[in-house]
Amino acid sequence: MINIIKKSALLTSAALLVVLLSQCASSRSEIPASMQAEERQLQPIERIGLPSPDPRVGLRAGLFDAEEAILNLRMISTTPPPDDFIGSFNTDLAFKDNYVIQGNYNGFMIWDISNPEAPELVVDFLCPASQSDVSVYGNLLFVSGEGLEGRLDCGVQGVDTRVSDVRLRGIRIFDISDIRNPEYISNVQTCRGSHTHSVLVDPNDDENIYIYISGSAPVRPDEELPGCSTGLPDDNPETAMFRIEVIKVPLANPENSHIVSSPRIFEGLEAPPVHGLAPDDIAALEEARAAGALIASVRGIDRVISAGFERRLLTLAAERRGNTGEPTAADREYLVENLQSIVDSMFGSADAEVRPGPNQCHDITLYPEIGLAGGACEGMGLLLDIRDPENPFRLDAVADSNFAYWHSATFNNDGTSIVFTDEWGGGTQAKCRANDPMEWGANAIFTIENGKMVFQSYFKIPVEQTVNENCVAHNGSLIPVPGRDIMVQGWYQGGITVFDFTDPANPIEMAYHDRGPISDERLEVGGSWSVYWYNGLLINSEIARGLDIFELVASEFITQNEIDAANTVDVSKFNAQGQFRFVWPPSFAKARAFADQLERNRELDMASLTVIRSQLNAAENASGSARRSALSALETTVTNMVPLSGNPTKVRMLADAIAEL
Repeated sequence: MINIIKKSALLTSAALLVVLLSQCASSRSEIPASMQAEERQLQPIERIGLPSPDPRVGLRAGLFDAEEAILNLRMISTTPPPDDFIGSFNTDLAFKDNYVIQGNYNGFMIWDISNPEAPELVVDFLCPASQSDVSVYGNLLFVSGEGLEGRLDCGVQGVDTRVSDVRLRGIRIFDISDIRNPEYISNVQTCRGSHTHSVLVDPNDDENIYIYISGSAPVRPDEELPGCSTGLPDDNPETAMFRIEVIKVPLANPENSHIVSSPRIFEGLEAPPVHGLAPDDIAALEEARAAGALIASVRGIDRVISAGFERRLLTLAAERRGNTGEPTAADREYLVENLQSIVDSMFGSADAEVRPGPNQCHDITLYPEIGLAGGACEGMGLLLDIRDPENPFRLDAVADSNFAYWHSATFNNDGTSIVFTDEWGGGTQAKCRANDPMEWGANAIFTIENGKMVFQSYFKIPVEQTVNENCVAHNGSLIPVPGRDIMVQGWYQGGITVFDFTDPANPIEMAYHDRGPISDERLEVGGSWSVYWYNGLLINSEIARGLDIFELVASEFITQNEIDAANTVDVSKFNAQGQFRFVWPPSFAKARAFADQLERNRELDMASLTVIRSQLNAAENASGSARRSALSALETTVTNMVPLSGNPTKVRMLADAIAEL
């Protein structure tokens, strides 16, 4: 047998079986069992259906006792927030070593997940500010602040004046050399605050890092931060709108962090077309109109003015009247009488012949290893060149009338595809109702071809949620399964989902977890703000309920070999708006994962796969020179299968994985 294998190194394994058959009895039973072709066990994922009826429909409501539905995941733990953070929104996550840092409108928490079955709360740092999105680099922690209530001293009493010298709107910087005792060391103030931020590590700069600031709030008064002003760039070249801020952080002296540039990456863009209201929203609008609610046209669509938005508009109305203090009843009367013109000053008039495009990004996902960033910029998706960190520039911009609010972006590992999310309704509304279009509040998947983004498909969770559940596409990350593009993603009270977009034109859901609504009487905001893969775990920031930890389990959609290969990736940090290239160390799991994918996708015959798997098993059980010889022979055999397969690239990846061993 061994002689035959060595002599047949240049044959495909299918041909090798023919040689074996010619030298053995004709009966299949007399061929060595390890060389007999197996029956196919794996089905193409597009042929696999999800359970029907969907168990996510009709789940019982509750805060910490809601009914749950789960598929192809295992919940490892769920941990409620500490008392000072209950009732305040949990926000985004960052990771360092065995710690998870969880933002919250009241500050941030740090969890030790050394034992994921029982996370230990080691820090609950009270320091209110919306949204308190977090990132880490080395021994530094960065926390976003945008709202009017944040204070430089982290006080919980808020700020009750229009202009204040104690207000924080920008980035807070903490020293976490002793991560269990964070030290607040500095801040950088910006004109529009920091709704979110992105940390950029320049491969050519060991002394500094850069932070891209995305601030979507109104511009603060010049009296509070000199140099802040509004307007269109043509009318006011110094306007704080239509730009992002780049902060330079000297690693040796982070207290000297400062803004180094304000790139105008939106230059020349025009406002894209937008869709109208969904059927349920039209009915709700007419009901609100009859009840006397404030209603204005925003980019050509009538909308009910929410309480939070009304407060922002009231501040602008007071400024117009010259009131620098707290808004008065007269200011509100002025707002009611001039509502549309004040709204137009923020978003542009729908009657204008040409309206300007986005004036800020929500999220900017940085991928420095490929020199690109994906900007989810309110009304459009941008592709940026970030090779010069201080001077990013726009390569491409895409618009889509099915998108209401471009929110976040995720590249695939090789940078050939990008997923944008649409936060239709702002995250606090029910947008996964039975009558809501599947193209609205969804993901849009693009391929990147010659520096341009080419639309491929939409993906939205394929199950309706109730009117009492805020639900829309939100934050997630790649799961590093070699050879596949798989993403885990939060959908607020739509729960979390795992989907495959290896074929960007045909994304397929493969796992999920969902809870019933917090209340079955009214909409109370909760659900998954974000969920990310980190060293084999799926860690979920639940807005109202705390911290969830899951893991993928093998299913018809994914094999244990693929999961094991993903789990060979080991990282020491991760930030929500930063990507790095996943690199898989040599492992038998990786080689077997590629073999599984070739079987699943019908890209290699079972006779060949049987030989490959048999010889991988034999090599793993061998050692020293015997293992090297077996792997060398198998690498040659697999390499010669490349032109005979349905996916030469994948077979070449398998050969490379064997060579690495």
